[in-house]
Amino acid sequence: MTWLVVGLGNPGPTYAGHRHNVGHMVVDELARRAGESFSAPRGMRSETVETRLGSAGIGVVAPGAEKVVLCKSRTYMNESGVPVGKLAAFHRIEPSHIVVVHDELDIDFTQLRLKVGGGDNGHNGLRSIRAHLGTGDFARVRFGIGRPPGRQDPADWVLSNFPAAQRTDLEIEVDRAADAVELLINDGLPAAQNRYNS
Repeated sequence: MTWLVVGLGNPGPTYAGHRHNVGHMVVDELARRAGESFSAPRGMRSETVETRLGSAGIGVVAPGAEKVVLCKSRTYMNESGVPVGKLAAFHRIEPSHIVVVHDELDIDFTQLRLKVGGGDNGHNGLRSIRAHLGTGDFARVRFGIGRPPGRQDPADWVLSNFPAAQRTDLEIEVDRAADAVELLINDGLPAAQNRYNS
């Protein structure tokens, strides 16, 4: 069975470093580990990498390794469900084999939480995916970005870059989130939750 790992974010260099784009950063790290570059399959409105993942790691073709499609949407966040729906249909991927990596305001920076299902908590990317799949029962790797200080509008907060002081921690957290995706696929959700939902 093929897995689809979706990193949420907005396309283009303007948005690349934003808090809202941590999903893109995580799938970029997974592609780097696999030694693969993204390409844009015709009609899919996304950039994808097809690779393998097993106990020997990502990008290693070995017995028991699962096929994994990494995805970055070429649509804006509020239309994330369009490419997810297209890729899921094309590769015949069930929602139970979809992992969505996204920013989460209600979790502090340097924290991760993994779960299946639940509400979209005002996240337009999750709302769109739920609408296109007809269910919210997919796995989420929730990457904490924390709430904005004072009275700053959350919309401005998510569409701003991480400050220089957080860059080192950001690299560590992107790495940890990529590890969490690998563990979730290899060992299942409970094992990944035990390690990362601390």
